[in-house]
Amino acid sequence: MAATAEIETGEERIKTSRWKGGLDQHARGDKVIWALVVLLTLVSLLTVYSATGSLAYKKYKGNTEVYLFKQVIFILLGFAVVYFAHRVNYTIYSKVARILFILSIPLLAYTLFFGVKMNEGSRWIRVPLINMTMQTSDLAKLALFMYLARLLSRKQQVIKNFKKGFLPVILPIGITCLLIAPANLSTALLLGASCMMLLFIGRVSVKHLLLVAGVALIPLIMLVMAAVVRHKSGKDIDTTEATLAVKKATGGLTTRVDTWIGRVENFIYGGKEADNDEMYQVNQAKIAIAKGGFVGVGPGNSTTRDYLPQAYNDFIFAIIIEEYGLIGGAFILFIYIVFLYRCIRIFKRCPFAFGAFLALGLSFTLAIQAVANMAVTVNLFPVTGVTLPLVSMGGSSFLFTCLAIGIILSVSRNVESMEQPQLVTEEAEEPAEVVEVAIAEKTDE
Repeated sequence: MAATAEIETGEERIKTSRWKGGLDQHARGDKVIWALVVLLTLVSLLTVYSATGSLAYKKYKGNTEVYLFKQVIFILLGFAVVYFAHRVNYTIYSKVARILFILSIPLLAYTLFFGVKMNEGSRWIRVPLINMTMQTSDLAKLALFMYLARLLSRKQQVIKNFKKGFLPVILPIGITCLLIAPANLSTALLLGASCMMLLFIGRVSVKHLLLVAGVALIPLIMLVMAAVVRHKSGKDIDTTEATLAVKKATGGLTTRVDTWIGRVENFIYGGKEADNDEMYQVNQAKIAIAKGGFVGVGPGNSTTRDYLPQAYNDFIFAIIIEEYGLIGGAFILFIYIVFLYRCIRIFKRCPFAFGAFLALGLSFTLAIQAVANMAVTVNLFPVTGVTLPLVSMGGSSFLFTCLAIGIILSVSRNVESMEQPQLVTEEAEEPAEVVEVAIAEKTDE
């Protein structure tokens, strides 16, 4: 009897071990990042449902669950993207980086001239069959960081050299940012800032980076000066029929420049008495924050959502603070800080340059985007139009964010495979996979 009980106990342990091993095989990588993704998507589900209540009522005759179901579908698709991306050996991304980057350039050019125009900017293309718009800058950012990580890993020996090291890595950044800037200047600036941080960590010469920063500051200073001159002269953007006809004839760039100058002017001189759409959004966001106070008005009790345009997208952080208070807002900020910290740990632990640079670059762009969105909401930054990663209402940006996180987890998964001993017989073939990872990256570099 004792022997039988011992055998049964042993079988139970084996089954438990197999179950745990199977679970680990299906969700590998940094468990903290997995937990943060789940937390952010839960916050997204609650906040998007609340923020889109009045919009759904107006568009769907009171069926307020429409956007909730849409968000659930996007979250499920997003988790599928994260899962399949993290199961791919991250060295594959090095092999496809150049192809993706080359494809992204004509896509950006096509979007700039022939894309779907919204809010005076051409940022989207319509995907055939599924009839969904896609922001090509999201694909371009992902491709750029893959390609940049590949270049930095290959050129460490000559990275201090201007011609052999610096030019090959700065040209892709410049081309991508210049193609994004006319329709979405804020995204181009945030992307450029993320790339500069990655280049600094990639041992690029500081004097070369300062040269780039100096060149980039020239148009920004000109925008600020134009905003100051316009405000002092007391002239607003001319909206007469003649002026609009000239702008239409000369293309959309003139209109976009006026928009940029107006945003800077509103940020510097705007107040609650300012009568324009952008300051209206900022003022409504301030009202939401004031109503939220320290602990918030409670989930689903926001009233500012009925007056705040883009409450479910660009200004969703204001709804979070209104409903969950400053405590809820600080918690969201804390999640992104922890996410960046965990990605920096992956960077430090990764033995290969490409994986380390890839994980760090993607984490930089997500963290900077999140900080920019929150800074706009509390009026610390001019209106940008960037979403809050994994929290704003689902779309192509949401799915590309999930893809970026999946790639980060792919790097983490392979790092853990190299560090941890194998404990169950089902994973006996794992060391072979680790060797393949090492050989693949060594060969690629």
